Amino acid sequence: MNPEQARAEETRAMERVLNATRQVQTAFASLQSQFPPQGAGNPSQFALQTFDAALQELEDAQAAFDEILGDLLDGNR
Repeated sequence: MNPEQARAEETRAMERVLNATRQVQTAFASLQSQFPPQGAGNPSQFALQTFDAALQELEDAQAAFDEILGDLLDGNR
């Protein structure tokens, strides 16, 4: 992998973390709106699953970024 390809991969990994973070924020806001004072306190199954999926994507994105960061710190990139 040449340096340009490596930088592009690093950029994609950072963007994935950023997008996943935004998805978690959006899913959390949706879930939170289902609790008082706006909601009845009974979150929908869809809202819970969406939040769970967003958290999982963030975890996966962070793991992929950590792997790249580890390679950078070890001098393998």
